[in-house]
Amino acid sequence: MADDTDDVREHGDGVGTLPPGTRFDIGDERYSHIHRYRDIPIRMSDGTVLYADIGRPGDGAGPVGEPLPVVVTFTAYNKRLIQLAGSRGVRAVSRAARWMSRRPVDTADVLGVSVFLQTLAHGAPDAISPNETLIRRGYVYVLVDSRGTGSSLGGWNFIGTQERRDYLEVFGWLRDQSWCRGEFALAGISYHAMAALAAAGLRPEGLKAVFAIEGAESADREIAFTGGLLSPFVIAWSAAVNAVKFIPPVHTLLRDSTLISYVRDRLAAPLPWFDRTISMYLSRDDPDLYRNEKWEERRPRLESIEVPTFLVGGWRDIFNRSPLRIYEQIDVPPGRKQVLVDNSFHFTPGFGFGTNGNPPALDELQCAWLNRWVNNESNGIDGYGPIVLHQLNGPWVARTEFPHPAAQPVRLYLSADNSGSAGHAGYDGTLALSSPPADQSIALPHSGVQLSSDNTAIATGGLSTLFGRYNADERRAEKSAATFTTIPFATDTVLSGPMNVHLFVETTGHEAVWVVTLSRVARDGTSIAMARGTLRSALRELDEANSRYADGELIEPQHPLTAESLQEVRPGEIHRIDIGLNATEAVIDTGDRLRLSIQCASFPRHALPLGMRRSLGTQTIQIHPRRPCYLTLCEYPKQS
Repeated sequence: MADDTDDVREHGDGVGTLPPGTRFDIGDERYSHIHRYRDIPIRMSDGTVLYADIGRPGDGAGPVGEPLPVVVTFTAYNKRLIQLAGSRGVRAVSRAARWMSRRPVDTADVLGVSVFLQTLAHGAPDAISPNETLIRRGYVYVLVDSRGTGSSLGGWNFIGTQERRDYLEVFGWLRDQSWCRGEFALAGISYHAMAALAAAGLRPEGLKAVFAIEGAESADREIAFTGGLLSPFVIAWSAAVNAVKFIPPVHTLLRDSTLISYVRDRLAAPLPWFDRTISMYLSRDDPDLYRNEKWEERRPRLESIEVPTFLVGGWRDIFNRSPLRIYEQIDVPPGRKQVLVDNSFHFTPGFGFGTNGNPPALDELQCAWLNRWVNNESNGIDGYGPIVLHQLNGPWVARTEFPHPAAQPVRLYLSADNSGSAGHAGYDGTLALSSPPADQSIALPHSGVQLSSDNTAIATGGLSTLFGRYNADERRAEKSAATFTTIPFATDTVLSGPMNVHLFVETTGHEAVWVVTLSRVARDGTSIAMARGTLRSALRELDEANSRYADGELIEPQHPLTAESLQEVRPGEIHRIDIGLNATEAVIDTGDRLRLSIQCASFPRHALPLGMRRSLGTQTIQIHPRRPCYLTLCEYPKQS
């Protein structure tokens, strides 16, 4: 085990003592060959057949005979396509990219083709497809098409009750196989990670560890209706899941006499969940636009997870609020649970990993974690983290607490006074340490389609960054926003934790939409997004019991987002609204500024249901000395 001394270790207390750049011994490859078995049928108790691909280690003569631990991934994306991510061609590109990137990689630069190459270079193929690093070191890898997706029969249940029953039955089938020693790990990215966390919450017999990349704490809050607004991402995603289930493995279906069942099941439910998202888009009153029993059924039971769990997330992932919140809710000791958050998008996990100054490559990190908790190898990874963060505009840090224990809440008040720093914006206001002494009213500019913004980059998983660096500068998006900017910071400062924007607002309509972005304004004027949040006025009811406070200050508001919590929005009547911004950790250099931008739309990140648009009107922020509007954040001096 070798340490990288360029990393920062903060507040070591014995739980985690290793810096972020530590490398862990994963051992040599034990097996020269991987024997692949395609479309293995697994029959559920109701007769539905799921299909799995299995990778077993061995030599030229065949797979190893001894029972081995099994890594399981459940997918909705058609395992045939998932296998392509680990194909020889992709791995050849990965090896070439890794050879070209032997120099240190600045993972603060998250834009362009180079980032996707760096993602390929440092473990992403094995994070998406069966991990060959694991298989060659003595694991069996099983990739299962979830019910109603890919090759599997039945109807897709999107991690619902039926799909979860299938998870347990798959584990039961695996335990009966001669090559399985009855010990398992769950692994995967995105949907695979969500399924892994859901399955782990069921506590299946023999489960030893979880390695989840970019999973979601709550699919409804994260992608279905963030702040009550539908995400176009979920429409495109559900369409893609349904499209790839119509790529049949004809030879397999004929072999097993399941072709008729396959066709019957596909015709019985041709577009599950896609039809629901379209209905959500067409009507403001669709029940699934609000938290309900259907969404609650799909929430992972994080509090029930009892095995060591490693989480990987990204500040710019579409699930950016999830990794640290999931970490908090898993009830196992630090060290046995760990979280790593990078400056990445959904499609760029682990870019730059494995180079000097960065964490290990994803495939090696996963292997080290499973070696420790499945094979009981003392490789030191339980001393890593347990919270490893790549600070925005800063280095990698590791600590035992988040937010940073030295971070203190600060209020920055919105004022209509001109800051002189945002002449490009729809409105140029000020953020200050004191509230303005007189009444002020600020109307939000009209907001349309915004392709040049961080929100667009997040909504596309980072793909929009391939078309240029304009996503790295919010100034274009700020043309249709009311902005509020601080004076330059006098000292280097670190922001740590979630944030809240507390507003008093008014609208001429019966509904209002508030989209908020907090940016760091560099000395050259570049506005770089760091955190974001959104909320409908009608869903402003505060769930105080589940909200987070620091020294009495609200820093992480939670809202029920249920149909029962809807509050009337009366034209011309001022109402209070608290909008949470996702947690972050960011360095603000001396001379930099903070800028809060507020808009009334953010397509394509968020979409208004068609039935809601006619309810909108002109939106204004109303500031009064006894009714101030402010941003609450937690900060600490960098030198501490």
